[in-house]
Amino acid sequence: MVKEESGSLGSLRESNRDRVIGMLRLLGVASRAEIARRTGLSRSTVSSIVAGLRDEGLVVDRENGAVSAGAGRPPALIALDPSAGFAVGVDFGKRHLAVALSDLSHAILAEQWRELPDDYSAKDGMDEAVDLVVEVLDAADAERERVLGVGMGLPGPIHRSGLVGSSAILPGWVGVNAAEEMAARVALPVLVENDANLGALSEHVWGAGRGGASLIYLKMATGVGAGLVIDGQLYQGAGGTAGEIGHTMLDETGDICRCGNRGCLETFAGAPAIVALIERSTGEELEPEEILARAEAGDPVCTRALADAGRHVGVAVANLCNLFNPERIVVGGTIGAAGSVLVEPLRESVRLRAIPSAAEDVEIVPAELGERAELLGALALVLRGAGAVAGSSAWGVGAR
Repeated sequence: MVKEESGSLGSLRESNRDRVIGMLRLLGVASRAEIARRTGLSRSTVSSIVAGLRDEGLVVDRENGAVSAGAGRPPALIALDPSAGFAVGVDFGKRHLAVALSDLSHAILAEQWRELPDDYSAKDGMDEAVDLVVEVLDAADAERERVLGVGMGLPGPIHRSGLVGSSAILPGWVGVNAAEEMAARVALPVLVENDANLGALSEHVWGAGRGGASLIYLKMATGVGAGLVIDGQLYQGAGGTAGEIGHTMLDETGDICRCGNRGCLETFAGAPAIVALIERSTGEELEPEEILARAEAGDPVCTRALADAGRHVGVAVANLCNLFNPERIVVGGTIGAAGSVLVEPLRESVRLRAIPSAAEDVEIVPAELGERAELLGALALVLRGAGAVAGSSAWGVGAR
């Protein structure tokens, strides 16, 4: 009986230790009080665990640059030892590639961006990514042996089998096992996730969704995708393809979508649809960034096109509010950067269509991390699952 109790206490201590390490991986830099709040552990338990981790050389103190209002001192901050390892993030977009390197305290050590041609193949994209991975490692003088893993984001559904789904925005990637292919090229463990899920993860940890337990991240760009965070965890669905809000049907007699159905949300609110709408009206073929700039300057055609897109998205979002009852909806992506001209009509559409209680519960806000949201999410994918990626008992827990 005594041995059983001792074993149970040992397991509990190890579990609590893993929770503290996992939270530090996720937050980067935090106070003991924040760790206690987020993990549900007592402050004394957290302080004891942190003291042990410091003795092991796994945790270091970080300077607090905050200015205290009043007599109280700002809380002391801690982080995992930055020298213990690195994470690589890779973000593939419709026409861009971004790669970044961070340490375990979430400091970005190097970052590279590169434009890519439309509809680039998986082979060409990953070959370019390998070049940029080498560049960021060299720029930071980081040893490959200390890289815990590579997080990679793609603009399309990623099945649990690892295959890129058939409705991917990049046709040349359909049916590719992106994790296996990239791992073979870089000789490092690779985790792959849908770009909207990565945006949700980064905005939940560092951006407009921080502090909430449930949120929906909308990535409005070439396509329209949603990342779902429920009780602090990404929700990926039975096959890994949850959040394909862009293929919500709005008009069964509408235009044929790239997925093969008619009248999907993307045919109303995706960037190509907005560009085509303005071209039919004015004869001008504008890039999405030009449309946003003109709307900001007060152009009535561009303003109306973005407002209509917001209203259409609000129809699908209202259904998500009724189903999931989220605290916050974060609007991001290239088109999401339009701000209030798009967000206000989206809010009004949700107010009109969601049940009153769900509409009252949700806060709809612009994203804060901009074009880097998916790249930061790719880093977070590795940082939060460093134990599983590195296979090292020093980091305690597996991928969450």
